[in-house]
Amino acid sequence: MVFSSLLFVFLFLALNLVSQAALRGVRQKNSAMLIFSMVFFSWAGPRYVVLLLLDTALCWFFALRIEKQPGRKKLHLTLCVALVLAVLGVFKYTGFLLGNLQGLFGWPPLIPEIVLPIGISFYTFQLISYVADVYRGEVEAQKKYWLLLLYASLFHQCIAGPIVRYRDVAHDIETRRVLPEEVSRGVSRFTVGLAKKAVLANSVAVLADRWLPTAGGLSGIPTAGLWLGGLCYMLQIYLDFSAYSDMAIGMGLMCGFHYRENFNYPYIASSVTDFWRRWHISLSSFFRDYVYIPLGGNRCGRGRQLLNLLVVWGLTGLWHGASWNYVLWGLYFFVFLAVEKFLLGSRLERIPAVVRHIAVLLIVYFCWVIFRFRDAAALGMALRGLFGGGAAAAGMTVKISLKNNIFLLAAAGLACTPLASGLWQRWKATERPLLRGAAAVWEVIHPVVLLLLSAMALAGDSYNPFLYFQF
Repeated sequence: MVFSSLLFVFLFLALNLVSQAALRGVRQKNSAMLIFSMVFFSWAGPRYVVLLLLDTALCWFFALRIEKQPGRKKLHLTLCVALVLAVLGVFKYTGFLLGNLQGLFGWPPLIPEIVLPIGISFYTFQLISYVADVYRGEVEAQKKYWLLLLYASLFHQCIAGPIVRYRDVAHDIETRRVLPEEVSRGVSRFTVGLAKKAVLANSVAVLADRWLPTAGGLSGIPTAGLWLGGLCYMLQIYLDFSAYSDMAIGMGLMCGFHYRENFNYPYIASSVTDFWRRWHISLSSFFRDYVYIPLGGNRCGRGRQLLNLLVVWGLTGLWHGASWNYVLWGLYFFVFLAVEKFLLGSRLERIPAVVRHIAVLLIVYFCWVIFRFRDAAALGMALRGLFGGGAAAAGMTVKISLKNNIFLLAAAGLACTPLASGLWQRWKATERPLLRGAAAVWEVIHPVVLLLLSAMALAGDSYNPFLYFQF
């Protein structure tokens, strides 16, 4: 079940919100939320809920041991992290490992059919952050297993983030209150995310699949078509993923949970470092706080800092999927981040802002091309095509496709910037009575308008993937 489906919006979410409004005490609300979260996790296969229950039980047990036996807390932390990562490794990387061994040694096919449980990467990292924070003394261990299970399984953000740290929602779990103004903000945020996904992301995804296909057919596409496909995929992956975070944050507000922002308009970044301060903030901050800094961070020599960065970005790539293109994607960013940190340094600021921004967009553009293709041969063909190795014909179909979709691409590009948000804030703050009245009316009706537009888009379109659902 994905958020951008009529079943989820008009049945599952509606019933969840009704239950949260009808129940009075926090304990009752939490019990209902846990039931809904378990149903959500069970939708794709009830047997995989066992993994969530097991990982949560391990982290609940070891966190209590850390608190009760401080002299052995490092041992408890190590055992806990090793066990939950082993579970993640078996289900996410077994096929990848055996496939590479088979290719290296010519072994007979040994790759088992292992289905990746939904949300396993996200709840694994959330539980690790919880145990690590207990180890550091930053939070108290949760005494009640079912409340830790609620934290790990909250359906708002369990599929594609943001990665929520226990310390950010511990108070909400225990004592949350649902305030009318937060419900209003949550409804608005959810419908904006839903429209971003259903109307914009799904539409540009069709163009991305047409002009930059992953299932063959690259040889017949002209260079201009490949560039258009790469642009559409670049728009799609931001709109798709940030829409999910918008909906997660909005649903949280409707129920009294406060999740941190996960995106801050990354395509306006002025450097690669700035891009990663803005893109998937919860993931980059997780690796910073739980991998980079414990390895020594910036407190050691240049050589060790380089090694720390290499480890972090290798793991970041591998976290996204069991495929070499994701590892290459992570190392690609490592190179540019290392260049900015150790070679350019303060000189980066002397480069004109426009030049820096264009350079970042080009770097990010090619990072998504790498990210898109798991097959090395297809990736090589796509890269050759982008640099003039595409089909010889310029292709009138590319020009026609661009002309027919120019307003869609403009709207999608605008949604990747803070321009619309800035104009809306200025509109609300205007001193002109007529404009202020119109702003007040729009503030009330826009969730309904966006919900109707999204429903019409979803009802007439069977193509509705979430790119980060697979991670």
